Amino acid sequence: MKLEIDTEAGVLIRDGECLPLYGDASFRALSALWVKVGWNQKYSYTFSWLGVPIIQLPEDMIRYQEVVARLKPDVIVETGIAHGGSAIFSASLCRLLGKGRVVAVDIELRPHNRRAIEAHPLADLVTLIEGSSTDAATIAAVTAQIRPGESVLVVLDSNHSYAHVSAELGAYAPLVTSGSYIVATDGIMRDLTDAPRGAAD
Repeated sequence: MKLEIDTEAGVLIRDGECLPLYGDASFRALSALWVKVGWNQKYSYTFSWLGVPIIQLPEDMIRYQEVVARLKPDVIVETGIAHGGSAIFSASLCRLLGKGRVVAVDIELRPHNRRAIEAHPLADLVTLIEGSSTDAATIAAVTAQIRPGESVLVVLDSNHSYAHVSAELGAYAPLVTSGSYIVATDGIMRDLTDAPRGAAD
């Protein structure tokens, strides 16, 4: 795709098509490019939440909190811990809402990340489970953390390959309670294959 921006004329030229610069189509095109370049530059790695690195875009975090605030789930199951920022973010929402806790899963929880999470003031709201999110033993361990009648929100943010996400969807969908959601994050991955850091799955 070829984009040309003419701020004086107030237009965006996309592959020869002239669009109003301040219109919806231009906003979508520039936003998609911003996300792609930002991903390639590891922009999402520059943020932290309450002192813990969080590999998320701020806009995604704000949209996510809208869902949590509306649902007020008893349990938030998250796959993919990394540094722990997302788990701490979810725990902070639970604390502010006065209900809920986080069950976080990762195939490998590095010792320094575990220590940082366990030393955090919100650690009492986070249960860490180490193991592949698609292994039967891990799924059983997660399920054991959910009491009968509790509402559950599931967020999938581990391995983003097609096969793994598909397996996670099958494994964790039964935990999602009526009126809640299973959220598969980073759906933009298919749009990043032509970026310098991109690769087709």
